[in-house]
Amino acid sequence: MSSVLITPQELEEMLNRAAIQGAKKALEDLGLHDDSASDDLNEIRSLLSSWRETRKAIWATTVKMTTTAILLFISGAVWMTLKDRVGQ
Repeated sequence: MSSVLITPQELEEMLNRAAIQGAKKALEDLGLHDDSASDDLNEIRSLLSSWRETRKAIWATTVKMTTTAILLFISGAVWMTLKDRVGQ
């Protein structure tokens, strides 16, 4: 059996080549290997940002509607109680 000796520089070059090839393959698998890849990523970022803003707006609207419903219920209960007392 023969032993193979690799210098640290050769090992680093091999690892760099493998990393570059792996990154290129991963981008190709994702469809981000062409010239429009940066535009695609910008569009994805924009969509994600819009989704986050929409989610915040939905949450804020839900809280406002719930708060309004609770306050309407309380004010209706107070009005019903005061209406009975004033009418007597």
